[in-house]
Amino acid sequence: NYLYSKNVSIGGNVVSIRAQVTTEAPAKVVKHSKKQEDGVVVNKFKPKNPYIGRVLLNTKITGDDAPGETWHMVFSTEGEVPYREGQSIGVIADGVDKNGKPHKLRLYSIASSAIGDFGDSKTVSLCVKRLIYTNDQGETIKGVCSNFLCDLKPGSEVKITGPIGKEMLLPKDPNATIIMLATGTGIAPFRAFLWKMFFEKHEDYKFNGLGWLFLGVPTSSSLLYKEEFEKMKEKAPENFRLDFAVSREQTNDKGEKMYIQTRMAQYAEELWELLKKDNTYVYMCGLKGMEKGIDDIMVSLAAKDGIDWIEYKRQLKKGEQWNVEVY
Repeated sequence: NYLYSKNVSIGGNVVSIRAQVTTEAPAKVVKHSKKQEDGVVVNKFKPKNPYIGRVLLNTKITGDDAPGETWHMVFSTEGEVPYREGQSIGVIADGVDKNGKPHKLRLYSIASSAIGDFGDSKTVSLCVKRLIYTNDQGETIKGVCSNFLCDLKPGSEVKITGPIGKEMLLPKDPNATIIMLATGTGIAPFRAFLWKMFFEKHEDYKFNGLGWLFLGVPTSSSLLYKEEFEKMKEKAPENFRLDFAVSREQTNDKGEKMYIQTRMAQYAEELWELLKKDNTYVYMCGLKGMEKGIDDIMVSLAAKDGIDWIEYKRQLKKGEQWNVEVY
C-alpha cells in the first residue's frame, strides 16, 4: 500500500488530498454454506482401516406380500463414527470376490438422526433392500452387500467406513421449507431429517418451518416407516405434510399409475410457488429415474412464468436448494 497526495483548488483555496492506493489482490469472498456443515466429519474410517461395529438389531420392515424385502438395522458405533443427518456410510461385506480380493465397499444413506435411534449418539441405522434378480441367462443373482446386511444376526460384526458426503445435509434455517422426495430406500436420509425435526429436542435447533415428504413405493406393504411418519403428522400437523404414491394400487383422475411425480403433479402450482422462495430446499433420494419424471412436471410449470426450468434448477443447485442423491 502506498499513499499519494494531490493539490486541488477548491473555490480558490488549494487543498491537499491524500488517497490510499491498494496494490493487494482483492480478498476472496468466502462462500458460506446454508447447510449445517460446521464440524461435519468426512472419511474418518477408510477401507483399509474400517470401524468394526456390532449389529444390535436387524428387522424386516416390509410386509410379507411386498415385492422384495427391506430391512432396518442398527449398528453400535460407541460414538466413534460421528455422522450428521444426510450423510452415508460405506459397508464392506465379509468374504472375498471371485478374484479372491476383499469385496468393494457399498455406500448406504444413513437412516438415523445424528443421535441415533436410541438417542445416545452411539449407533447408526441403515435401511437396506435385499437385491435379488434374474439375469438374461435365467440365473438368480444376489447383491453381495445387501444380502450380507439383510442376513446379519444381532451380535455380528460389520465393517464400516466413512462417514461420507455433504450434499444432503439439512439447511441451517429452522424456518425453511424442506421438500423431501424419496423412492423406496431413498427414504433413509429423510427419516434422519424427520426424527431431528419432529421427534427430538435440540437446544440449538427447533424446526418451525414446513417439512413435506413425498414417498413413492410399489405397494402399501412396502411403505417404509409409515407409522413413524403418521405419528409425526399427529404431533405437528402444521409443520409436516405427508404424501404417499403407491404405484401398483393408486391412480390419478386420468387413471394413470401413481408414481412420485404423478402425486407431485397434483400439487404442481403450490410446489412451483414454494420453489420461487429463497428458503425452500428440495432433497431427492432414490432411483435414478425419478429426477427425469420430476423435471418433466417442472419444465411446463416454469414455462408458464417464462422461466427455463433447467437453467433455474442450475441456479437452485448453486444455491444449495436442489440436492440430489440417486443411484
